[in-house]
Amino acid sequence: PAAPVTFRAHLWGHPDLPRWLRLAQRGPGQPGFLYGCPGAPELGTHSVQVLAYNRRTFATASQRLVIAVTPAPGGDAPFQAEFLVGNRDVEELLPEAARELFLQASAGLWERGDLHVVNVTSALDRGGRVPLPIEGRKEGVYVQVGSHSPFSPCLASAVSPQSRARCHRGQRPLASCYDTFAPHFSIRWCNLTLVRPPRPPASPGVPACPTSPPISLMSLVSSRVPQYPPCPPCPPCPSMSPMSPVIQLVHHSSILGDTRELRLMAGRRDVPRDVPRPLSTLPMFNIRTGQRADPMGSARAPLL
Repeated sequence: PAAPVTFRAHLWGHPDLPRWLRLAQRGPGQPGFLYGCPGAPELGTHSVQVLAYNRRTFATASQRLVIAVTPAPGGDAPFQAEFLVGNRDVEELLPEAARELFLQASAGLWERGDLHVVNVTSALDRGGRVPLPIEGRKEGVYVQVGSHSPFSPCLASAVSPQSRARCHRGQRPLASCYDTFAPHFSIRWCNLTLVRPPRPPASPGVPACPTSPPISLMSLVSSRVPQYPPCPPCPPCPSMSPMSPVIQLVHHSSILGDTRELRLMAGRRDVPRDVPRPLSTLPMFNIRTGQRADPMGSARAPLL
């Protein structure tokens, strides 16, 4: 059998990996994967040190990897869709064969076939819950796919306001491509996210809309409502000021009263027998109703 090997990785000269790079390994003896989606600030070369620890022979090995981050040849894909695959773990979608299978299943959702995987993220990194140790339960994986062609009508209808309303009611969204990913992938369509290219800004000197200029509603309202001078600002309420001597909480009054009572008793050393015990030392105050019991029978009064 294969020796149980545990992998660790960190940036060369640093204790941890960069934020965009992750190491995934399900357990000792399982393959490890370095994956991530770098952004524009991460362009360049990154040196990563990978440590392998044999848990049977206690031998260690080290290897240095140089990762070169370059811009995409065709630029960033303007149309991107992020799917939540509920029946997979992140290690199951990182191999190239699994990603190609996912791209083949999602090819029918675009007009052209220039698809590529942009990012793969575990659902646990997005705030998902750890599944119960039951056979068939998976963590879930977010797979982001990009293309230069527009979305299909099925994807557009899956994120429409009507579909979102159905998702809030616990129903499936309005989409006709549920069976596109079956039987290999179980897509949670209510978690679908689409990223469209931003609209180009209007040229200087050319109006953004060829129709009539927009009418301000505030100008219509202000022309019909008579104008009055603004009122001066009201002074702050004394109870809202932190330096106010006014009691702001109810229990402050009981604290002040008990403190005053204990100070009066501390000034007199000889307390007559007919003088009752201080109310602050007796369980006679009901915190629910605020009712005080008789001092003579307070020893048997309940606390609540």
